[in-house]
This record gives sequence, structure tokens and C-alpha cells, in this order.
Amino acid sequence: MTSKRRNNGRSKKGRGHVKPVRCTNCGRCTPKDKAIKKFVIRNMVEQAAVKDIKEAGTFATYVLPKLYCKLHYCVSCAIHAKIVHLRSREDRRIRTPPPRFQGGQRPQRPQAAK
Repeated sequence: MTSKRRNNGRSKKGRGHVKPVRCTNCGRCTPKDKAIKKFVIRNMVEQAAVKDIKEAGTFATYVLPKLYCKLHYCVSCAIHAKIVHLRSREDRRIRTPPPRFQGGQRPQRPQAAK
């Protein structure tokens, strides 16, 4: 039988069964190895209030705590939220991970020739 993906959409090699996790968005049960995982690190305080807290605080070197959250998405929610994208049959064979961007810096797209 033909296979659409090399790993059949899962990272379960040699394991018979994997415990399910619940999708963060819709609550669907998805196997843990099939779920799309996203690790989010955010400040507990929004950026607008950071300056006010630093001025009102008594400690000069106090570091505001961060919020660490691991999100699990089912495949349909991850596609809908644009966490993963559909790829053509040829592009599915490319296994290198996409480049990471830190600090919201995105590369400039090349301008179309006029």
C-alpha cells in the first residue's frame, strides 16, 4: 500500500501504542506523537505595564517571571491556525526544519521584477 508520508504522520517507531493528549484548541484526542507541539514562553505582564511595574518596584534588578506553556494541537487545528502548512508532494520530501526567527525578525521577500 502506498504511503503519503515516510513516517505515516507519526513519530512512533517501535511503539505499539501512545497515550493520547487533548488538543489545546478544540479538545480532540490525538496521539501524543502525532500532535503538533508548540512551546510558548511569554512574559506574565503585557509590555505596556512593564515600565509602570519597574518604576513602582523597590528592587532594581527584579526580573519579571515568565509563563511557560506547552501547547498540543491536532492536525486540523494546527493547519487552521497556520502553525503548519500544506506542502506539495515534492516539498514533503524536504526534511530540513524551516529557519527560526528570533525577536520577530523576518527575512525580506525578494521584490518581483517589473
